[in-house]
Amino acid sequence: MLEKEEILLIGYFIAVIFLLVLFVVIFFIAFQKRKNKFLIERFAAKQRFEKEIEKSKLEIQEQTFKNIAWELHDNVGQLLSVVNIQLNMLMHHTPKAFHEEIAETKGVVKDAVNEIRSLSKTLNNDVILKNGLLTSLSLELERFNKLSFLDAKFKISGTEKEIKSSDEILIFRILQEFLSNVIKHAKAKKLFVHLNYKDKILEILAEDDGVGFDSNKKTDSSGMETMKSRAALLNANFSITSTIGDGTILVLKYPYKNE
Repeated sequence: MLEKEEILLIGYFIAVIFLLVLFVVIFFIAFQKRKNKFLIERFAAKQRFEKEIEKSKLEIQEQTFKNIAWELHDNVGQLLSVVNIQLNMLMHHTPKAFHEEIAETKGVVKDAVNEIRSLSKTLNNDVILKNGLLTSLSLELERFNKLSFLDAKFKISGTEKEIKSSDEILIFRILQEFLSNVIKHAKAKKLFVHLNYKDKILEILAEDDGVGFDSNKKTDSSGMETMKSRAALLNANFSITSTIGDGTILVLKYPYKNE
């Protein structure tokens, strides 16, 4: 009889231990799930916060571009127009021997006015929204050709698809930053930009034949970081590859949005 009670007691003891272990396991699993959920939510919140910060930075930058565009068009452009008027007046009060030099100066001032107006358009979002990506990019490359900076070629493949206006601005700004770097640093003679409208993505290639740089080396370039940030906001795949002495290639793969 005693042995049965001992066996029963041992059975109860084992059952209690099993229940305790089971409780600890369930508690641990539940705790890990809550912890993982918390970490995922915190990571998502951090990503949303960083995305909002980037959007805010870019919105401030775009507003700055717009203000600069207004200043160039309304103030600097008007001042140069006044200079042109004064040169016209000066021509009537100077000997004919100086008329040729004054006419040349007028031509330079006129070119400067046209360039400022063209530049102000590429800095103003409203103009980009009105013209669209293809026209804005075409005008930018045409401006480079007119100023004889380099020989710029533009190619479009596939059937053009509708893209959100806000995304078009970001795509244009990425390319504009790249083009600006080509003019400032690349010492390139040729530039090629290709927009390929595929079924699900817009694939953009921009390539120069300039001096290049070591793309494997980390850089603190703000322009590079801005391009990456804009590409991230577009959920686009972005890469820049370059070799010293062998030019630079930008590739941007933008996925079309369904909304």
